[in-house]
Amino acid sequence: MAGIGFELRKILKRDSYLSLFQAYAYAGLISAGPWVLSILGVLLIGLLSFGSVVPNSLITQFQVSVTYLIAVSLVLTGALQLGFTRYVADRLFEKNDRRVLPNLSGALFTTTLVSGTLAAVLLFLFFPEQSLLYRVLMLGSFVTLCNIWILTIFLSSIKVYRAILGLFALGYGITVLGALWLRQYGLEGLLLGFFAGHVVLMLGMLMLSMKHYPSNLYLEFDILTRGRMYRSLLLVGVFYNLGIWVDKFVFWFHPDTSQAIIGPLRASLIYDLPIFLAYLAIIPGMAVFLVRLETDFVEYYEKFYDAVRKGGTLQHIENMRNEMVYSARQGILEIIKIQSITVLIVFVAGPSLLRMLDISELYLPLLYVDVVSASLQVVLLGVLNVFFYLDQRRILVLLAAIFVAGNLVFTLISISLGAPFYGYGFALSLLIAVITGLRLLDRKLDLLEYETFMLQK
Repeated sequence: MAGIGFELRKILKRDSYLSLFQAYAYAGLISAGPWVLSILGVLLIGLLSFGSVVPNSLITQFQVSVTYLIAVSLVLTGALQLGFTRYVADRLFEKNDRRVLPNLSGALFTTTLVSGTLAAVLLFLFFPEQSLLYRVLMLGSFVTLCNIWILTIFLSSIKVYRAILGLFALGYGITVLGALWLRQYGLEGLLLGFFAGHVVLMLGMLMLSMKHYPSNLYLEFDILTRGRMYRSLLLVGVFYNLGIWVDKFVFWFHPDTSQAIIGPLRASLIYDLPIFLAYLAIIPGMAVFLVRLETDFVEYYEKFYDAVRKGGTLQHIENMRNEMVYSARQGILEIIKIQSITVLIVFVAGPSLLRMLDISELYLPLLYVDVVSASLQVVLLGVLNVFFYLDQRRILVLLAAIFVAGNLVFTLISISLGAPFYGYGFALSLLIAVITGLRLLDRKLDLLEYETFMLQK
């Protein structure tokens, strides 16, 4: 999301309550819009297909298949998402724009090759009872999703956020309409609609990339040259994405909490629905995250390091440093405040929400825990974002490793303790990562001037 602050500052310069509302609404749409669109898209396909797709179990098979596609594709491309983003940022800083597009092509080619090979082997080895068309559509959808994640993170450098959101709306609109149109063909028809919508989304993103970074070269693999991408960022990308999904994988494959759905794919009915609803509650926190950290913090961050590089006075450097530290702390504090309010609202409205959705209130305890977990994840994102700006890659690896390891261990323990403890593994791992991150951030901010001037190579 680096760069969105420029757009938000333009809105906030109007200095009115309306502009403030517009800034938060814009930030919420940009940060959570694609996620919400994908959730609503898959939900709509399922809801509108009941009674039309026979048997109804095929709808569950479709939703579970899509969930696995999203989860595995995010984990697989996690390394390249951050590593390639930093590579692009470095080339733009060098004013070497011509290398961006050919290396994007190289990244997409590598992603297609690796994801296609992996998916082909798994699908044709472990899904022998499914139709050939099902396996081909799963293969195509998986490769397409992997490329979409790379393109999404890459397009943040272009700062055309409205276009990105519009492409997601178009892609998922086609996904829903295509799946509904083809639902008469059962599971394969639903998957074909999903695949078609995401192909349109991917091609739209690719065209947008080519428009903004024209180049005489079309394919280059400089990103794969030793030292061109930071290994630490590759690890952070893998650990963080795996940390988000590892508790789901544990619940999906533990015999006491899951059931077989299609082929080797399993789902946990008791665990999946609450976490799915809880993630919709992160929109307010994500909006605050972008508005506060990508405006105030980034503004003083740039002023501080400009003053350091250009030989500003000591007093000016200290003032900018103090403002940057204050804005970072206030930004994270506001994320905690707004998500605390969101948690309280869900706690109060939770029973009514479940009744409205015709869901058993037995899910309430797990929903409460998952809402707290999702809120902690937004706070962790805020902390990680500051460390990314400060280029503290070792700390980032540490926090991501704490998250994934803690989530795995505590989730296994929670399952062994029984149903009342489900979800606490995810929450506890995030709580430990957040507390560790806040303590380390305080220390780094206190030593910022010393490390800026004395520890540079």
